[in-house]
Amino acid sequence: MKIFNINLIASVGLLFLMTTCQQHPGEAQKDKGSFTNFIVIFCDDLGYGDLTVFGHPTIKTPNLDKLAYEGQKWTNFYTAASVCTPSRAGLLTGRLPVRIGMCSNERRVLFPDSGGGLPESEITIAEALKRAGYKTAAIGKWHLGHLPQFLPKNQGFDHYFGIPYSNDMDRVVEDVGYFESCVNPKTEYFNEPLMNGNEVIERPANQHTITRRYTEESIRFIEENKDDPFFIYLAHSMPHVPLFRSQAFEGKSERGIYGDVIEEIDWSVGEIIKTLERTGLDKNTLVVFTSDNGPWLIFNEHGGSAGLLKDGKGSTFDGGMRVPTIFWWKGSIKPKVVTELGTTMDLFPTFCKLSGVEISNDRVYDGYDVSNVLLEGTQSERQEVLFYRGVELYAYRMNEYKAHFITKPAYFSDSAAYHTPPLLYNLSADPSEKVNVADKHPEVISKIVEAANAHKQTLKPVVNQLEIPLNE
Repeated sequence: MKIFNINLIASVGLLFLMTTCQQHPGEAQKDKGSFTNFIVIFCDDLGYGDLTVFGHPTIKTPNLDKLAYEGQKWTNFYTAASVCTPSRAGLLTGRLPVRIGMCSNERRVLFPDSGGGLPESEITIAEALKRAGYKTAAIGKWHLGHLPQFLPKNQGFDHYFGIPYSNDMDRVVEDVGYFESCVNPKTEYFNEPLMNGNEVIERPANQHTITRRYTEESIRFIEENKDDPFFIYLAHSMPHVPLFRSQAFEGKSERGIYGDVIEEIDWSVGEIIKTLERTGLDKNTLVVFTSDNGPWLIFNEHGGSAGLLKDGKGSTFDGGMRVPTIFWWKGSIKPKVVTELGTTMDLFPTFCKLSGVEISNDRVYDGYDVSNVLLEGTQSERQEVLFYRGVELYAYRMNEYKAHFITKPAYFSDSAAYHTPPLLYNLSADPSEKVNVADKHPEVISKIVEAANAHKQTLKPVVNQLEIPLNE
Protein backbone atom coordinates (compact mmCIF):
# COMPACT_ATOMS: atom_id res chain seq x y z
CA MET A 1 0.00 0.00 0.00
CA LYS A 2 1.30 3.44 -0.89
CA ILE A 3 0.01 6.98 -0.36
CA PHE A 4 1.05 9.44 -3.08
CA ASN A 5 1.93 12.83 -1.58
CA ILE A 6 1.78 14.84 -4.77
CA ASN A 7 0.18 18.29 -4.97
CA LEU A 8 -3.45 18.24 -6.03
CA ILE A 9 -4.10 19.89 -9.36
CA ALA A 10 -6.46 22.58 -8.08
CA SER A 11 -7.05 24.76 -11.09
CA VAL A 12 -9.78 23.75 -13.51
CA GLY A 13 -7.78 25.56 -16.15
CA LEU A 14 -5.07 22.91 -15.87
CA LEU A 15 -7.48 20.07 -16.58
CA PHE A 16 -5.95 19.39 -19.97
CA LEU A 17 -2.33 20.09 -19.15
CA MET A 18 0.46 18.64 -21.23
CA THR A 19 3.89 17.93 -19.84
CA THR A 20 7.21 18.78 -21.50
CA CYS A 21 9.35 16.74 -19.11
CA GLN A 22 11.74 14.19 -20.59
CA GLN A 23 12.46 12.02 -17.56
CA HIS A 24 11.49 8.90 -19.52
CA PRO A 25 11.59 8.26 -23.27
CA GLY A 26 7.85 7.74 -23.33
CA GLU A 27 6.56 10.79 -21.46
CA ALA A 28 3.82 12.67 -23.29
CA GLN A 29 5.03 15.64 -25.35
CA LYS A 30 3.27 18.39 -27.25
CA ASP A 31 5.03 17.47 -30.47
CA LYS A 32 3.16 15.04 -32.69
CA GLY A 33 4.44 11.49 -32.45
CA SER A 34 6.49 11.91 -29.27
CA PHE A 35 3.79 10.93 -26.78
CA THR A 36 3.21 7.50 -25.27
CA ASN A 37 0.02 5.65 -26.16
CA PHE A 38 -1.37 2.96 -23.85
CA ILE A 39 -3.27 -0.19 -24.75
CA VAL A 40 -4.43 -2.58 -22.04
CA ILE A 41 -5.68 -5.94 -23.35
CA PHE A 42 -7.59 -7.50 -20.49
CA CYS A 43 -8.87 -11.08 -20.84
CA ASP A 44 -11.67 -12.57 -18.77
CA ASP A 45 -10.81 -15.73 -16.79
CA LEU A 46 -7.56 -16.44 -18.66
CA GLY A 47 -5.40 -18.71 -16.50
CA TYR A 48 -1.72 -18.38 -15.64
CA GLY A 49 -0.96 -21.49 -17.70
CA ASP A 50 -3.09 -20.78 -20.78
CA LEU A 51 -0.46 -19.28 -23.13
CA THR A 52 2.36 -21.09 -24.88
CA VAL A 53 4.89 -18.66 -23.42
CA PHE A 54 3.54 -19.44 -19.93
CA GLY A 55 3.78 -23.17 -20.44
CA HIS A 56 0.65 -24.50 -22.17
CA PRO A 57 1.55 -27.53 -24.32
CA THR A 58 -1.21 -27.38 -26.95
CA ILE A 59 -2.69 -23.86 -27.13
CA LYS A 60 -0.71 -21.95 -29.76
CA THR A 61 -0.23 -18.23 -29.10
CA PRO A 62 2.50 -17.07 -31.53
CA ASN A 63 1.62 -13.38 -31.40
CA LEU A 64 1.66 -13.24 -27.62
CA ASP A 65 4.84 -15.33 -27.52
CA LYS A 66 6.48 -12.79 -29.84
CA LEU A 67 5.34 -9.93 -27.59
CA ALA A 68 6.86 -11.67 -24.59
CA TYR A 69 10.17 -12.27 -26.37
CA GLU A 70 10.35 -8.68 -27.62
CA GLY A 71 9.05 -7.21 -24.37
CA GLN A 72 8.80 -8.38 -20.79
CA LYS A 73 7.12 -11.45 -19.34
CA TRP A 74 6.14 -10.76 -15.71
CA THR A 75 5.84 -13.94 -13.68
CA ASN A 76 4.72 -12.46 -10.34
CA PHE A 77 1.92 -10.20 -11.52
CA TYR A 78 -1.43 -10.15 -9.71
CA THR A 79 -4.94 -8.77 -10.05
CA ALA A 80 -6.84 -6.71 -7.49
CA ALA A 81 -9.34 -9.53 -6.88
CA SER A 82 -10.18 -13.07 -7.96
CA VAL A 83 -13.50 -12.18 -9.65
CA CYS A 84 -14.62 -9.75 -12.35
CA THR A 85 -16.12 -6.55 -10.90
CA PRO A 86 -13.62 -5.81 -8.11
CA SER A 87 -10.71 -6.78 -10.34
CA ARG A 88 -11.74 -4.26 -13.01
CA ALA A 89 -12.37 -1.55 -10.44
CA GLY A 90 -8.86 -2.02 -9.06
CA LEU A 91 -7.21 -1.81 -12.48
CA LEU A 92 -9.00 1.36 -13.59
CA THR A 93 -8.62 3.27 -10.31
CA GLY A 94 -5.31 2.03 -8.91
CA ARG A 95 -7.12 1.38 -5.62
CA LEU A 96 -8.18 -1.71 -3.75
CA PRO A 97 -11.86 -2.47 -4.38
CA VAL A 98 -12.52 -2.47 -0.63
CA ARG A 99 -11.69 1.26 -0.54
CA ILE A 100 -14.33 2.15 -3.11
CA GLY A 101 -17.25 -0.15 -2.31
CA MET A 102 -16.67 -2.40 -5.31
CA CYS A 103 -16.54 -5.75 -3.49
CA SER A 104 -18.94 -7.65 -1.28
CA ASN A 105 -19.23 -10.80 0.78
CA GLU A 106 -22.83 -11.21 -0.34
CA ARG A 107 -22.69 -10.53 -4.09
CA ARG A 108 -19.21 -11.01 -5.44
CA VAL A 109 -19.89 -9.11 -8.69
CA LEU A 110 -22.48 -6.76 -10.19
CA PHE A 111 -25.52 -8.29 -11.90
CA PRO A 112 -28.21 -6.96 -14.27
CA ASP A 113 -30.41 -6.40 -11.19
CA SER A 114 -27.72 -4.35 -9.41
CA GLY A 115 -28.26 -0.66 -8.83
CA GLY A 116 -24.68 0.30 -8.02
CA GLY A 117 -21.48 0.82 -9.91
CA LEU A 118 -18.11 2.55 -9.90
CA PRO A 119 -18.66 5.76 -7.89
CA GLU A 120 -18.46 9.05 -9.77
CA SER A 121 -16.00 10.30 -7.15
CA GLU A 122 -13.40 7.76 -8.28
CA ILE A 123 -10.77 8.78 -10.85
CA THR A 124 -10.19 6.28 -13.63
CA ILE A 125 -7.08 5.91 -15.78
CA ALA A 126 -9.12 7.42 -18.61
CA GLU A 127 -10.05 10.48 -16.59
CA ALA A 128 -6.46 10.99 -15.48
CA LEU A 129 -5.04 10.67 -19.00
CA LYS A 130 -7.58 13.11 -20.44
CA ARG A 131 -5.76 15.78 -18.43
CA ALA A 132 -2.89 15.28 -20.85
CA GLY A 133 -5.09 15.42 -23.92
CA TYR A 134 -5.54 11.69 -24.45
CA LYS A 135 -8.33 10.19 -26.53
CA THR A 136 -9.83 7.27 -24.65
CA ALA A 137 -11.81 4.16 -25.56
CA ALA A 138 -13.31 1.29 -23.60
CA ILE A 139 -13.93 -1.70 -25.85
CA GLY A 140 -15.36 -4.98 -24.61
CA LYS A 141 -16.74 -6.06 -21.26
CA TRP A 142 -17.33 -3.29 -18.70
CA HIS A 143 -18.91 -4.84 -15.56
CA LEU A 144 -18.58 -1.72 -13.42
CA GLY A 145 -22.25 -0.75 -13.50
CA HIS A 146 -24.76 -0.97 -16.36
CA LEU A 147 -26.86 2.08 -15.49
CA PRO A 148 -26.09 5.20 -17.56
CA GLN A 149 -24.27 7.05 -14.77
CA PHE A 150 -21.79 4.18 -14.39
CA LEU A 151 -21.06 3.39 -18.04
CA PRO A 152 -17.67 4.21 -19.62
CA LYS A 153 -18.70 7.51 -21.21
CA ASN A 154 -19.35 8.83 -17.70
CA GLN A 155 -16.02 7.42 -16.45
CA GLY A 156 -13.61 9.32 -18.69
CA PHE A 157 -13.94 7.33 -21.92
CA ASP A 158 -14.68 9.17 -25.15
CA HIS A 159 -15.86 5.99 -26.82
CA TYR A 160 -17.46 2.75 -25.66
CA PHE A 161 -18.25 -0.38 -27.66
CA GLY A 162 -19.04 -3.57 -25.79
CA ILE A 163 -21.22 -5.43 -23.33
CA PRO A 164 -22.07 -4.05 -19.87
CA TYR A 165 -21.47 -7.21 -17.83
CA SER A 166 -20.45 -10.87 -18.11
CA ASN A 167 -21.51 -12.81 -21.18
CA ASP A 168 -23.35 -15.45 -19.10
CA MET A 169 -25.74 -12.88 -17.64
CA ASP A 170 -29.20 -11.96 -18.93
CA ARG A 171 -29.82 -15.68 -19.37
CA VAL A 172 -33.33 -16.10 -20.78
CA VAL A 173 -33.59 -19.83 -21.51
CA GLU A 174 -35.87 -21.55 -18.99
CA ASP A 175 -35.74 -25.21 -19.93
CA VAL A 176 -31.92 -25.49 -19.92
CA GLY A 177 -29.90 -25.38 -16.71
CA TYR A 178 -27.19 -22.79 -16.13
CA PHE A 179 -24.20 -25.14 -16.56
CA GLU A 180 -25.70 -26.78 -19.62
CA SER A 181 -26.40 -23.39 -21.21
CA CYS A 182 -22.77 -22.37 -20.65
CA VAL A 183 -21.07 -25.51 -21.96
CA ASN A 184 -23.46 -26.06 -24.90
CA PRO A 185 -24.44 -22.46 -25.54
CA LYS A 186 -26.54 -20.75 -28.15
CA THR A 187 -26.54 -17.00 -28.71
CA GLU A 188 -30.26 -16.80 -28.00
CA TYR A 189 -29.79 -18.27 -24.50
CA PHE A 190 -28.38 -14.93 -23.34
CA ASN A 191 -30.09 -11.58 -23.93
CA GLU A 192 -26.79 -9.74 -23.68
CA PRO A 193 -26.85 -6.18 -25.09
CA LEU A 194 -24.07 -4.94 -27.35
CA MET A 195 -23.67 -1.19 -26.85
CA ASN A 196 -22.16 1.66 -28.82
CA GLY A 197 -21.85 4.54 -26.41
CA ASN A 198 -24.96 4.43 -24.24
CA GLU A 199 -27.14 2.91 -26.97
CA VAL A 200 -27.94 -0.78 -27.46
CA ILE A 201 -27.19 -1.66 -31.08
CA GLU A 202 -27.71 -5.44 -30.93
CA ARG A 203 -29.60 -7.73 -28.56
CA PRO A 204 -28.78 -10.47 -28.05
CA ALA A 205 -25.20 -9.80 -29.01
CA ASN A 206 -23.82 -12.23 -31.56
CA GLN A 207 -21.04 -13.64 -29.40
CA HIS A 208 -19.66 -15.75 -32.24
CA THR A 209 -18.24 -12.59 -33.82
CA ILE A 210 -17.65 -10.46 -30.74
CA THR A 211 -13.90 -10.97 -30.40
CA ARG A 212 -13.44 -10.05 -34.06
CA ARG A 213 -15.64 -6.96 -33.69
CA TYR A 214 -13.77 -5.79 -30.58
CA THR A 215 -10.58 -6.12 -32.62
CA GLU A 216 -11.98 -4.18 -35.57
CA GLU A 217 -13.23 -1.44 -33.24
CA SER A 218 -9.80 -1.16 -31.60
CA ILE A 219 -8.08 -0.91 -34.98
CA ARG A 220 -10.53 1.75 -36.13
CA PHE A 221 -9.89 3.80 -32.99
CA ILE A 222 -6.12 3.57 -33.45
CA GLU A 223 -6.32 4.68 -37.06
CA GLU A 224 -8.70 7.56 -36.31
CA ASN A 225 -6.56 8.83 -33.42
CA LYS A 226 -3.06 8.12 -34.69
CA ASP A 227 -2.12 11.81 -34.52
CA ASP A 228 -3.16 12.16 -30.86
CA PRO A 229 -2.15 10.34 -27.69
CA PHE A 230 -4.66 7.59 -26.92
CA PHE A 231 -5.58 5.01 -24.31
CA ILE A 232 -7.48 1.87 -25.24
CA TYR A 233 -8.89 -0.43 -22.59
CA LEU A 234 -9.73 -3.59 -24.57
CA ALA A 235 -11.47 -5.96 -22.17
CA HIS A 236 -12.30 -9.20 -23.97
CA SER A 237 -15.52 -11.00 -22.96
CA MET A 238 -13.75 -14.34 -23.07
CA PRO A 239 -12.57 -16.96 -22.24
CA HIS A 240 -15.36 -16.46 -19.67
CA VAL A 241 -18.09 -19.02 -20.35
CA PRO A 242 -20.11 -19.39 -22.50
CA LEU A 243 -17.35 -19.84 -25.06
CA PHE A 244 -17.87 -18.55 -28.59
CA ARG A 245 -15.46 -18.10 -31.49
CA SER A 246 -15.79 -17.03 -35.09
CA GLN A 247 -16.05 -19.55 -37.90
CA ALA A 248 -12.39 -19.08 -38.88
CA PHE A 249 -11.29 -20.49 -35.51
CA GLU A 250 -13.71 -23.40 -35.14
CA GLY A 251 -11.77 -26.59 -34.50
CA LYS A 252 -8.43 -24.84 -34.93
CA SER A 253 -6.89 -25.69 -31.56
CA GLU A 254 -5.82 -29.06 -30.18
CA ARG A 255 -7.22 -27.84 -26.86
CA GLY A 256 -10.79 -27.79 -28.20
CA ILE A 257 -13.17 -24.84 -28.03
CA TYR A 258 -11.31 -23.23 -25.13
CA GLY A 259 -8.13 -23.28 -27.19
CA ASP A 260 -10.02 -21.92 -30.20
CA VAL A 261 -11.11 -18.95 -28.12
CA ILE A 262 -7.58 -18.24 -26.85
CA GLU A 263 -6.09 -18.58 -30.32
CA GLU A 264 -8.61 -16.06 -31.66
CA ILE A 265 -7.61 -13.65 -28.90
CA ASP A 266 -3.98 -14.23 -29.90
CA TRP A 267 -4.94 -13.41 -33.51
CA SER A 268 -6.59 -10.22 -32.21
CA VAL A 269 -3.37 -9.17 -30.48
CA GLY A 270 -1.47 -9.77 -33.70
CA GLU A 271 -3.86 -7.58 -35.70
CA ILE A 272 -3.51 -4.74 -33.20
CA ILE A 273 0.29 -4.93 -33.29
CA LYS A 274 0.22 -4.94 -37.11
CA THR A 275 -1.89 -1.78 -36.98
CA LEU A 276 0.60 -0.08 -34.67
CA GLU A 277 3.43 -1.01 -37.02
CA ARG A 278 1.52 0.11 -40.11
CA THR A 279 0.69 3.49 -38.58
CA GLY A 280 4.20 3.99 -37.22
CA LEU A 281 3.00 3.93 -33.61
CA ASP A 282 4.76 0.76 -32.46
CA LYS A 283 7.67 2.65 -30.90
CA ASN A 284 5.56 4.98 -28.81
CA THR A 285 2.83 2.61 -27.65
CA LEU A 286 3.00 0.61 -24.43
CA VAL A 287 0.88 -2.55 -24.72
CA VAL A 288 -0.04 -4.53 -21.60
CA PHE A 289 -1.65 -7.96 -21.91
CA THR A 290 -3.10 -9.62 -18.81
CA SER A 291 -6.23 -11.18 -17.27
CA ASP A 292 -8.83 -10.14 -14.71
CA ASN A 293 -8.37 -13.26 -12.55
CA GLY A 294 -7.52 -16.94 -12.78
CA PRO A 295 -9.33 -19.71 -14.69
CA TRP A 296 -12.88 -20.78 -13.87
CA LEU A 297 -12.00 -24.34 -12.96
CA ILE A 298 -15.54 -25.48 -12.17
CA PHE A 299 -16.24 -25.53 -15.92
CA ASN A 300 -13.68 -28.30 -16.51
CA GLU A 301 -12.54 -28.34 -20.17
CA HIS A 302 -14.44 -25.09 -20.78
CA GLY A 303 -12.25 -23.45 -18.15
CA GLY A 304 -8.54 -22.77 -18.35
CA SER A 305 -5.44 -23.73 -16.42
CA ALA A 306 -3.52 -22.03 -13.64
CA GLY A 307 -0.44 -24.09 -14.53
CA LEU A 308 1.59 -24.93 -11.45
CA LEU A 309 -0.40 -22.50 -9.29
CA LYS A 310 -3.02 -23.62 -6.76
CA ASP A 311 -6.75 -23.24 -7.43
CA GLY A 312 -8.37 -20.68 -9.75
CA LYS A 313 -10.97 -17.96 -10.11
CA GLY A 314 -12.76 -17.06 -6.89
CA SER A 315 -9.88 -18.25 -4.72
CA THR A 316 -7.22 -16.30 -2.84
CA PHE A 317 -4.64 -18.96 -3.56
CA ASP A 318 -2.30 -17.79 -6.30
CA GLY A 319 -4.21 -19.55 -9.06
CA GLY A 320 -7.06 -17.12 -8.45
CA MET A 321 -5.08 -13.89 -8.68
CA ARG A 322 -1.66 -14.41 -10.28
CA VAL A 323 -2.11 -13.93 -14.03
CA PRO A 324 -0.04 -14.18 -17.23
CA THR A 325 1.23 -10.68 -18.01
CA ILE A 326 3.24 -9.21 -20.86
CA PHE A 327 4.52 -5.63 -21.33
CA TRP A 328 5.56 -4.61 -24.84
CA TRP A 329 6.99 -1.28 -25.96
CA LYS A 330 9.21 -1.56 -29.00
CA GLY A 331 12.57 0.13 -28.56
CA SER A 332 11.95 1.24 -24.97
CA ILE A 333 11.56 -1.95 -22.96
CA LYS A 334 14.56 -4.21 -22.69
CA PRO A 335 13.41 -7.81 -23.26
CA LYS A 336 13.59 -9.91 -20.11
CA VAL A 337 11.68 -12.10 -17.70
CA VAL A 338 10.67 -9.96 -14.71
CA THR A 339 10.20 -11.68 -11.36
CA GLU A 340 9.45 -8.46 -9.46
CA LEU A 341 6.03 -8.17 -7.84
CA GLY A 342 3.41 -6.24 -9.78
CA THR A 343 -0.36 -5.80 -9.87
CA THR A 344 -2.95 -4.39 -12.24
CA MET A 345 -3.34 -1.47 -9.80
CA ASP A 346 0.21 -0.42 -10.75
CA LEU A 347 -0.93 0.54 -14.24
CA PHE A 348 -2.65 3.72 -13.03
CA PRO A 349 0.42 5.41 -11.48
CA THR A 350 2.71 4.02 -14.19
CA PHE A 351 0.64 5.47 -17.02
CA CYS A 352 0.36 8.77 -15.15
CA LYS A 353 4.13 8.93 -14.75
CA LEU A 354 4.79 8.16 -18.40
CA SER A 355 2.23 10.74 -19.57
CA GLY A 356 3.29 13.45 -17.14
CA VAL A 357 -0.01 13.49 -15.25
CA GLU A 358 0.16 14.34 -11.57
CA ILE A 359 -1.74 12.15 -9.11
CA SER A 360 -3.82 13.89 -6.46
CA ASN A 361 -3.04 13.39 -2.79
CA ASP A 362 -6.67 13.41 -1.66
CA ARG A 363 -6.95 9.61 -1.53
CA VAL A 364 -4.97 6.46 -0.86
CA TYR A 365 -3.63 4.67 -3.92
CA ASP A 366 -2.57 1.04 -3.79
CA GLY A 367 -0.64 1.02 -7.06
CA TYR A 368 3.07 1.66 -7.54
CA ASP A 369 4.77 3.34 -10.46
CA VAL A 370 6.74 0.56 -12.19
CA SER A 371 8.06 2.67 -15.08
CA ASN A 372 11.63 2.39 -13.78
CA VAL A 373 11.30 -1.40 -13.71
CA LEU A 374 10.10 -1.37 -17.31
CA LEU A 375 12.60 1.14 -18.69
CA GLU A 376 15.66 0.83 -16.49
CA GLY A 377 15.43 -2.64 -14.95
CA THR A 378 15.49 -1.33 -11.39
CA GLN A 379 13.83 -3.07 -8.46
CA SER A 380 10.12 -2.47 -7.96
CA GLU A 381 8.96 -0.53 -4.92
CA ARG A 382 6.18 -3.07 -4.50
CA GLN A 383 7.04 -5.56 -1.78
CA GLU A 384 3.52 -6.76 -0.95
CA VAL A 385 0.31 -8.07 -2.49
CA LEU A 386 -3.00 -8.12 -0.63
CA PHE A 387 -5.54 -10.88 -1.29
CA TYR A 388 -9.10 -9.81 -0.56
CA ARG A 389 -12.19 -11.95 -0.89
CA GLY A 390 -15.13 -9.59 -0.67
CA VAL A 391 -14.37 -7.12 2.11
CA GLU A 392 -12.16 -9.49 4.12
CA LEU A 393 -8.37 -9.74 3.88
CA TYR A 394 -7.72 -13.45 3.36
CA ALA A 395 -3.99 -13.43 2.63
CA TYR A 396 -0.96 -11.15 2.44
CA ARG A 397 2.21 -11.60 0.41
CA MET A 398 5.40 -9.87 1.59
CA ASN A 399 8.30 -10.41 -0.82
CA GLU A 400 8.57 -14.18 -1.32
CA TYR A 401 6.36 -15.15 1.65
CA LYS A 402 2.58 -15.38 1.61
CA ALA A 403 0.46 -15.78 4.74
CA HIS A 404 -3.13 -17.06 4.64
CA PHE A 405 -5.30 -15.82 7.50
CA ILE A 406 -8.45 -17.37 6.00
CA THR A 407 -8.95 -20.03 3.35
CA LYS A 408 -12.16 -21.04 1.64
CA PRO A 409 -13.09 -23.04 -1.47
CA ALA A 410 -13.58 -20.84 -4.52
CA TYR A 411 -17.22 -21.90 -5.02
CA PHE A 412 -20.05 -23.97 -3.56
CA SER A 413 -19.08 -23.65 0.10
CA ASP A 414 -20.02 -21.38 2.99
CA SER A 415 -17.31 -22.79 5.23
CA ALA A 416 -14.16 -20.78 5.83
CA ALA A 417 -11.11 -21.92 7.80
CA TYR A 418 -9.40 -19.36 10.06
CA HIS A 419 -5.72 -19.98 10.67
CA THR A 420 -3.87 -19.04 13.86
CA PRO A 421 -1.02 -18.84 13.20
CA PRO A 422 -1.56 -18.13 9.51
CA LEU A 423 -0.47 -20.65 6.91
CA LEU A 424 2.82 -19.53 5.39
CA TYR A 425 4.31 -20.38 1.99
CA ASN A 426 7.56 -19.39 0.34
CA LEU A 427 6.32 -18.68 -3.17
CA SER A 428 9.79 -18.44 -4.68
CA ALA A 429 10.50 -22.04 -3.70
CA ASP A 430 6.91 -23.30 -3.58
CA PRO A 431 4.67 -21.46 -6.08
CA SER A 432 2.06 -24.21 -5.76
CA GLU A 433 1.53 -23.39 -2.07
CA LYS A 434 2.00 -26.98 -0.92
CA VAL A 435 4.43 -26.73 2.02
CA ASN A 436 3.37 -24.75 5.07
CA VAL A 437 6.53 -23.28 6.65
CA ALA A 438 4.85 -21.25 9.40
CA ASP A 439 6.64 -23.09 12.21
CA LYS A 440 10.03 -22.25 10.68
CA HIS A 441 9.47 -18.51 10.25
CA PRO A 442 7.53 -16.98 13.15
CA GLU A 443 9.39 -13.69 12.60
CA VAL A 444 8.02 -13.48 9.03
CA ILE A 445 4.48 -14.07 10.28
CA SER A 446 4.92 -11.32 12.87
CA LYS A 447 6.00 -8.83 10.18
CA ILE A 448 3.12 -9.76 7.89
CA VAL A 449 0.52 -9.56 10.68
CA GLU A 450 1.87 -6.16 11.70
CA ALA A 451 1.73 -4.92 8.11
CA ALA A 452 -1.79 -6.29 7.60
CA ASN A 453 -3.03 -4.56 10.75
CA ALA A 454 -1.43 -1.29 9.67
CA HIS A 455 -3.11 -1.58 6.28
CA LYS A 456 -6.53 -2.09 7.86
CA GLN A 457 -6.12 1.20 9.72
CA THR A 458 -6.10 3.01 6.35
CA LEU A 459 -9.58 1.77 5.43
CA LYS A 460 -12.64 3.97 5.77
CA PRO A 461 -16.34 3.04 5.62
CA VAL A 462 -17.86 3.33 2.14
CA VAL A 463 -21.18 2.52 0.49
CA ASN A 464 -21.18 -1.05 -0.80
CA GLN A 465 -22.07 -0.64 -4.47
CA LEU A 466 -22.58 -4.35 -5.12
CA GLU A 467 -25.37 -4.60 -2.55
CA ILE A 468 -27.51 -1.74 -3.91
CA PRO A 469 -30.68 -3.16 -5.52
CA LEU A 470 -31.72 -1.90 -8.94
CA ASN A 471 -34.75 0.10 -7.83
CA GLU A 472 -33.34 1.69 -4.70
